[in-house]
Amino acid sequence: MGRSETMNRRAFVRALGGAAAAAGLGACSGRGPVRRAPNIVFILVDDMGWRDAGFMGSRFYETPHMDRLASEGVVFSDAYASAPNCAPSRASLLTGLYTPRHGIYTVAPSARGLSRHRGLIPVETKSVLDPSFTTIAEVLRENGYTTASMGKWHLGDDPASGPVSQGFDVHIGGYHGGHPASYFSPYGNPALEDGPDGEYLTDRLTREAVRFITENRNRPFFLYLPHYAVHTPLQAKEPMISKYEHKTAENGQQNPTYAAMVESTDQGVGEILRTLDDLNLTGKTIVILFSDNGGLKSVTDNSPLRGGKGMLYEGGIRVPMVMRCPGRIPAGRRCSCPVTGVDFFPTILELAGVHPTAAGNRDGESLVELVSGSQRLNRNGIYWHFPAYLEGNPRNGAGVRDPLFRTRPAGAVRSGGWKLIEFFEDGAVELYNLENDLGETRDLSETCPAKAAELHRLLQDWRKRTNAPVPAVPNPEYRDR
Repeated sequence: MGRSETMNRRAFVRALGGAAAAAGLGACSGRGPVRRAPNIVFILVDDMGWRDAGFMGSRFYETPHMDRLASEGVVFSDAYASAPNCAPSRASLLTGLYTPRHGIYTVAPSARGLSRHRGLIPVETKSVLDPSFTTIAEVLRENGYTTASMGKWHLGDDPASGPVSQGFDVHIGGYHGGHPASYFSPYGNPALEDGPDGEYLTDRLTREAVRFITENRNRPFFLYLPHYAVHTPLQAKEPMISKYEHKTAENGQQNPTYAAMVESTDQGVGEILRTLDDLNLTGKTIVILFSDNGGLKSVTDNSPLRGGKGMLYEGGIRVPMVMRCPGRIPAGRRCSCPVTGVDFFPTILELAGVHPTAAGNRDGESLVELVSGSQRLNRNGIYWHFPAYLEGNPRNGAGVRDPLFRTRPAGAVRSGGWKLIEFFEDGAVELYNLENDLGETRDLSETCPAKAAELHRLLQDWRKRTNAPVPAVPNPEYRDR
């Protein structure tokens, strides 16, 4: 980073009140009052595809409030989840660690699908985030923030491994489950009191979030709002479904119930933004919108990306992302630098004025440089490790490597505009130039062997650094198809 960029970065953090956390969060020092540390609202949508919002190109789903957020913040066009499905992505987001560090590789079990179709014994996955791992909520709470988690947790249960054990002062609706039994009350959720019959879960979580913001408006807060929506089961409010039933499909997006779920989630975003406006907190609050993995191909269309949820192709890991703080983060800008879920930990700490050593070593990079104007980060790549099987391709169509599994054990790296995927069963690699082939239609591993070897070395070196286990034991029950 050059001297001018360093100065811009420091000025940017100071403008956000970065020193406030270390200096007493709004207390007065001998040099006068200290600016309050910024509030942070992190909205995590479940299974929302890269193209499932208006600001990302959808003309079927209606997302005016997400679009407003995008127009007032920075859109990251090349944002990635740290894994292609729910639990590992969330564990990495909360800890700032890649999957080999915490051992959650997939939604358990690792051995999905029929044994006779699995060539290897997969690496066993953990299903609980060990309390020994420090979460971003724990660090922020130790530095003066009030913290809340409203919605899906999917990483264990309190008191041992739920949100309260991982640094959240307030916890509503989160337990080990990965999807709701029902989006309408009664919910069948052990961590959420039922509302009136027919109450909609997305609306309920939004109301709880608004209450938390209102009650904590006079002190710094961190609100983690991981919606259950738009994960299956597909359930939405009937009037909204009816609206989309009368709407013409656009570019493969056509499911009226899913569209209604997206719109309900967007309405919740609108309620959050209005609450910040009404309480005069908009300029004091960083708002982040993200998805935990790509869209499910049986309900949405991720094209031009290949594949969908559960795959290491772009459709499974590339997601929508916006960061906003009016007057402090440049508005209406798009950033094409590749970023990933582990980057949130150091980014939020820097914006909150917390020294990164407070949480020990993390795998991500702070994005403050990017949101303050730069278009690059100083790293050689971002990585994925998925040493497990994930079965099922009904109606998934193009984008799968075989008809039985969305993902066989594999790893991937993106470096610059290039991406390589390695499949552990047969050692095959696929190389794509995403700048020229976003849909990953042309495997260049044979025509560009030097580049393939370069990325393969990056991936292998990263696995060594993170002690990533690669499955190698043949499955005795495997029957060659």
